[in-house]
Amino acid sequence: MTAARLIATVAGVGYLRPAPGTWGSLAALPLAWIIHQAGGFPALVVATLIAFFGGLWATGVMTAGQADHDPSEIVIDEVAGQFLALWAISLPAWLHGLDISALWPGWVSAFVLFRLFDITKPGWVGRADRRGDPLGVMLDDIVAGGFAALGTALLATLSHGVLGL
Repeated sequence: MTAARLIATVAGVGYLRPAPGTWGSLAALPLAWIIHQAGGFPALVVATLIAFFGGLWATGVMTAGQADHDPSEIVIDEVAGQFLALWAISLPAWLHGLDISALWPGWVSAFVLFRLFDITKPGWVGRADRRGDPLGVMLDDIVAGGFAALGTALLATLSHGVLGL
């Protein structure tokens, strides 16, 4: 397996069926937990950037000369987007010295919202996806991850700030 294929498929996770994108998002969860445990929010930011730029390169290599600009086995974009969605719980956990595992509702929210935005591709997510190039492959998931992070933060604010739970 070439380096580009190893990165793009996240060590073969992209070959799991059905729904390889969901498998890629699920694979990102324990990776994000390990990264956060090792270095907190700053480490997750660095890992997100590495996943994005490494994924951009790997996607470019794997799709060069191909008609399909976004084959289903490429799931590094889901990992980068899921990492970004998890910033909404990694940052407060890191700032307040909390165990990130205790924020389990945020994990669920970040995952569900990310998958929802990635699958339905509303607004800017769909616009990025329609670029038809490796940047579009990566960018639609980054935008979806950003929306999921905002949604997760909003739900946490409603739950803890407004409802007082």
